[in-house]
Amino acid sequence: MADYPSVADYDPNTAVSLFDESAWEKSFVSEPNGGNCVEVNLGREGLVGVRDTKIEGSPVFVFDAGEWAAFLVAVKAGQFDLPAA
Repeated sequence: MADYPSVADYDPNTAVSLFDESAWEKSFVSEPNGGNCVEVNLGREGLVGVRDTKIEGSPVFVFDAGEWAAFLVAVKAGQFDLPAA
């Protein structure tokens, strides 16, 4: 079983404490000025943290490794692509 709070106890505003602050990384396709991006933290085994760089003190969303892998597969398959204009 996962070693992070259950759904009933999960608080995205305090989940940041699960991750080492120095392990946050922005996408390499991020705008040079730190534009509209998210940061990902892979620094804790079995967990992935995601937060919004535009919001100071952003809530952190926590995914287990399987959830994150499924998300990446869907992104690579274009599941979240916007329709052509």
